[in-house]
Amino acid sequence: MKDYTVKRLKDQLFVARSYYPSIAKLQGQEALTQEMKQNIQDHEKILSVSTVDADLPSSINRRMKQMEQTIVRAKSCTVDCRSVDRKLRQILYMTEDEAHFHMQQSAFLYNLGAQTLPKSHHCLSMRFSSPEYRHFVILSRNVLAASVAINSTVSSCKEPGYFAFHILTDAQNFYAMKHWFARNSYKNAAIRVINYEAIILEKLPKYTIRQLFLPEEFRVLIRSIKRPTENTRMKYLSLFSHSHFVIPEIFKYLNKVVVLDDDVVVQRDLSFLWNIDMGDKVNGAVELCGLKLGEMKNVLGKTAYDPKSCAWMSGVNLINLDKWREHNVTENYLRLMKKFEVKDELSLRAAAFPLSLLSFQHLIYPLDEKLTLAGLGYDYGIDEEVARRSASLHYNGNMKPWLELGIPEYKKYWKRFLVRGDRFMDECNVNP
Repeated sequence: MKDYTVKRLKDQLFVARSYYPSIAKLQGQEALTQEMKQNIQDHEKILSVSTVDADLPSSINRRMKQMEQTIVRAKSCTVDCRSVDRKLRQILYMTEDEAHFHMQQSAFLYNLGAQTLPKSHHCLSMRFSSPEYRHFVILSRNVLAASVAINSTVSSCKEPGYFAFHILTDAQNFYAMKHWFARNSYKNAAIRVINYEAIILEKLPKYTIRQLFLPEEFRVLIRSIKRPTENTRMKYLSLFSHSHFVIPEIFKYLNKVVVLDDDVVVQRDLSFLWNIDMGDKVNGAVELCGLKLGEMKNVLGKTAYDPKSCAWMSGVNLINLDKWREHNVTENYLRLMKKFEVKDELSLRAAAFPLSLLSFQHLIYPLDEKLTLAGLGYDYGIDEEVARRSASLHYNGNMKPWLELGIPEYKKYWKRFLVRGDRFMDECNVNP
């Protein structure tokens, strides 16, 4: 068979991907889970640059043998066969969609090459790198969530053609994201889907943690500033994850961006954010002064901090990347990581709470609290009129609007920005 080895690699990758989610759920199989993940990533990297047997590296036989042994071990575990079957079908459908996408992309590039004038030859690449455009960064593994965040943003602004969105996603969801945003239009806004894990592996190898981390959410008790005698209230505090601290290196050509969480719905034009002069500050955020750093001694440890500094929220954040680099925020973050003795994924996610707050200490520019109304993912007591007037809505909490357990009264604000008429919406039983 022509290019037999490449086809065999694809078969192994297909099988490994189908077993991986089930193995990852098994107790006591952490080593096998990590081994499978590493082998899958190695196969993906090889296949990304090799389409025929002649392109394959000399170590390919050893790699295939390692993968084969890993698959045999995975098959020896007791797993739910229905889950494996479901994953196999999902990968099959994604593969078919990916092939369809590449056919469309090939036709598009052919026409582009034949018809493009010299004046616009580099238009798209210039648009994604030009500081004249208003750049948004979204970290997401959820196609619908990212779509709603973008659609609501462009639908609420006067000049969407000047908006450029950069979606950082993982390898598993990269092609689904790319296919979706290639099929759908968002009022002439430019949209670029980026494989975060591939960027880290190929261009930023100094970061040993390749996995994409989304904004982390923590339950905290907040006291009222206006009414100190009132009882404290539980809130979800969303903060930057490990992956956020790589943004300045991924987008070296940009000096200012707005970072959106994918569970945000925008209801007003956010263009004014780019006119804000934050001075020497790095992160424009809505603060929560009902929670001061001095109240979190047990969490922040022995690291020096200002006890009067307020906590802040992710959701809609204005980031001055020039000041970020000038203040060495990422370098300080990595030093703090060592102090908190981060050892694995779980400890890294838990450490996002102190690491985010300490890394931006004295570097927060307080944005108007009316910019974002948070709590739509857990708080049943939000006034409908307040929600309608807010510039953006943040569904932080565990009751996301795309889930069955989402709060019904708040789902309507999210659903109205779903893309309608796409065949995948019908096939996946998504009803706007």
